[in-house]
Amino acid sequence: MTMEAKIRMIAGTFILASLALGHWVSPWWYLFTAFVGLNLIQSSFTRWCLMEDILRATGIHKDRMTPANGG
Repeated sequence: MTMEAKIRMIAGTFILASLALGHWVSPWWYLFTAFVGLNLIQSSFTRWCLMEDILRATGIHKDRMTPANGG
C-alpha cells in the first residue's frame, strides 16, 4: 500500500470515528474532525503532512524501491 493510500485511509477513519464520537459521546469531538480537515487542507498547500512523518518514524511505512516505482 502506498503512503498516500495509508494517509487517506487513516484520515477517513479519523473523520468517521470523530463524527460517531461527536454524535454519541460529546459534541466536542467535532473539533477533532475539524482538525483533520484543516490538516488535509494545509498539506495540500505546503506538501508536508504530519501523519506521513509519524508513519515513517514508527516504521509503519518504509520507502522501498520496487520494480513498480523504479527500483
